[in-house]
Amino acid sequence: MADLAVIMGATGGLGPAVVDAFAKRGDRVIAVARSRSDVTRLASQYSSPSPSGGGQGGGIVTGETADLTSRLDVDDLWERIDRVGVPRWVVNLTGGYRAGKVVDSTPDDFTFAAARRMTAGAIVNLSSRSGLLAEPGAAAYAVAKAGVVTLTEVLAAELKASGVRVNAVIPAIIDTPANRQSLPEKLIQKAVAPSEIAAVIAYLCSDAALATTGAAIPVYGKF
Repeated sequence: MADLAVIMGATGGLGPAVVDAFAKRGDRVIAVARSRSDVTRLASQYSSPSPSGGGQGGGIVTGETADLTSRLDVDDLWERIDRVGVPRWVVNLTGGYRAGKVVDSTPDDFTFAAARRMTAGAIVNLSSRSGLLAEPGAAAYAVAKAGVVTLTEVLAAELKASGVRVNAVIPAIIDTPANRQSLPEKLIQKAVAPSEIAAVIAYLCSDAALATTGAAIPVYGKF
């Protein structure tokens, strides 16, 4: 049976590319987002059966909704996922940026919920270059993203004996429509395409990366 992957924040700037990377290699993907219409639209792109039994590239994508800032919503989400199966891959992309304050959900709201269920596989968390090299104007965001890195390291140490690996990817600027509207062209020229970051995440969620856990991997591109 195909591996089950859970992608949190599936409809954000990076999420669709990550969903696509896992679906194209034939995984069963549960795409999670706050908006029902957005996640339904994303999942519908993979609804046409292929000869291998799934949508685009053979993967099957279903949509789930949850407010990941709500413990009750998170618990309900995982009860629904439990009825589908045990995830082998969990990718936490939920969050965003706003100067002056953080809009991320608490990382352990969904990371620990996943870790309790997994017996093997990998968790990948999304941090930011700001969490390693803080810049003025976004103190809370930088602190939160630094916390994601530390949480990743702690979880990796706690879970390595169980066979569950935990890593983080560290983007600088991602080439998204929102960033193209808000950032100067000289920065966008250094931005990394979502598909390129998704490829790194997919690698970490594969048996080729069995030796890698507790890592914070920069995906800065030309930045």
